[in-house]
Amino acid sequence: MSIENISAAIRNIPDFPKPGILFKDITPLLQDKDLFAETIDLLASHYHDNKPDYIVSVESRGFIFGAALAYKLRCGLVPVRKKGKLPFKTIEESYQLEYGEAVIEVHEDALDKGSKVIIIDDLLATGGTAAATVKLLKKLNADILGIEFVIELAALGGRSLLKPYKINTLITVN
Repeated sequence: MSIENISAAIRNIPDFPKPGILFKDITPLLQDKDLFAETIDLLASHYHDNKPDYIVSVESRGFIFGAALAYKLRCGLVPVRKKGKLPFKTIEESYQLEYGEAVIEVHEDALDKGSKVIIIDDLLATGGTAAATVKLLKKLNADILGIEFVIELAALGGRSLLKPYKINTLITVN
């Protein structure tokens, strides 16, 4: 198994969800038990010496990787969701997508002050979602150990919004 095999399992879907977008479909990766397990192992490998208290996963595909990563690292899971999806008191942050605008939320009591966290999402594109997640976590006084992505679309420059945080991506495409 290798990064090349993981990368080969990601399917490109042109013009989804709208014309001009090349969607990275992770479902073939998820369907392959060995590749999915290797993906989680690779993501976890960055934190064996600096264990987090929580994995903060971003809706919706980030939940898939986040839940498995939290299990692997034996820590809690905090979901960051689209506005209106969480049942308790929340804090929110708005951001730009490459094809629109959105608002994300987290429960206001999701973390204790100083909790060590890793942010996980499937894809880094423009960086708006991850940057908004960072802002939410800073409001909660979290210690962000790193930000993990399976795929990075480097040409969109999202990494620049996430300085000075440690960013790891398994697959980088232009």
